[in-house]
Amino acid sequence: MLTKSAKSLQTSFFQSLEEQLNHQHPLYLLANRIDWSVFEKAFSKQYSAKMGKPSKPIRLMVSLLILKQLRNHSDENLVVAWSENLYYQYFGGEQYFIAKEPCSSTELVEFRKRIGTAGVELILKESIRINGKDGDEDTLSADTTVQEKNITYPTDTKLHKKIITKCIGIAKTEGIVLRQSYKFTLKKLNTLLRFQHTKHGSKQARKARKKIKTIAGRLVREIARNLDDKRLLQHKTQLGIYQKVLLQKRSDSNKIYSLHEPDVKCFTKGKEHKKFEFGSKAAVLITQTTGVIVGALSFSENLHDSKTLPAVIEQYERLKENKPKAIFADRGYRGPKAVNDVNVLTPEPQTNITRAQRKKHCRRAAIEPVIGHLKQDYRLIRNYLKGTIGDAINLMLSAAAMNFKRVINLWLTEANQCWQLICIIIAHTYWKLYALNRKMTF
Repeated sequence: MLTKSAKSLQTSFFQSLEEQLNHQHPLYLLANRIDWSVFEKAFSKQYSAKMGKPSKPIRLMVSLLILKQLRNHSDENLVVAWSENLYYQYFGGEQYFIAKEPCSSTELVEFRKRIGTAGVELILKESIRINGKDGDEDTLSADTTVQEKNITYPTDTKLHKKIITKCIGIAKTEGIVLRQSYKFTLKKLNTLLRFQHTKHGSKQARKARKKIKTIAGRLVREIARNLDDKRLLQHKTQLGIYQKVLLQKRSDSNKIYSLHEPDVKCFTKGKEHKKFEFGSKAAVLITQTTGVIVGALSFSENLHDSKTLPAVIEQYERLKENKPKAIFADRGYRGPKAVNDVNVLTPEPQTNITRAQRKKHCRRAAIEPVIGHLKQDYRLIRNYLKGTIGDAINLMLSAAAMNFKRVINLWLTEANQCWQLICIIIAHTYWKLYALNRKMTF
């Protein structure tokens, strides 16, 4: 049977967020533990009080960067979610509820460019500090992975088609009248490519691919001829990339796999489901026992794993102002036994290895799920930020978010343990009273 609804005890929106929110919520606790003055002091140098429009609060922008990775939002979705979530707003330093977006999504892009990799490294440093003594361990584990870029799977024909589209766009912008548009020709060639895997269509498809490459080269040369020196200088970088793509061969080492991301490299990590990965190499360093990420560095070159260690150790020394004692790594790091006076230990067949060393080598495998969580939960699986700087920023923000999440999980665990202890005490007290009552009745 239906009953009348009880009177709501909803709080007024005119109250402050401090009065409305649950003080045991993870974001509330995290907002009061982070030292926001560090960012205010460091980033205020990037702004001018006399030039440009009034800037957004530094705490607000830093909190948005943290929330983006912590809750796996895009820039566009983040600003919308911020206007709907009271905890997001309190985390950003607001005292009262604001029913509008804090900024545009492009302002986040500009803020990342403004603070650069040094500023994001400061956020990572704060995430290590908030973990307390767990981040002070000097025995570390290291591993590398591939941070894939947001590009399509590259083929030569795809790149040649994009070159044709780009050249036609440049011609329209500069007012160049092309001798031929190739509109209907390209349509016929694309039709032939649809049957490249059939028995009778493979030969025609091969000829179509050669024809598309010829058209792309012809357009690049025509654009370069019809531009004067001033306008040619504006498009010099683009045309240089197009020419390099047209000249590169299958066996070349420094190939271009994307026109808008020319720094992308190809990696083979021996995965059955994914033979090739296109992006940048990411090196991760964690404390061996506690699992706090104390190093996260991106490399644009396809380096051997052992050659990434010097730069990662230098970053660790910047973040912790200390020197690591030893680094445990897998066999991909075989090479020098010491880097920057730090011992590098790899699992090799040894007769005199101790039981403690064997346990530490087994513990090194704990870095694998850390990398898995970075990819699946903290936006490392695909990088949408542009350039090599975007690779470095996305990696360090992902590492910082996971460190913050680790602290939140510890707080939740402690709260659950306290509640369980209270329940045990209450149950024990009740049982004692019950037993005492039974004795008295008899």
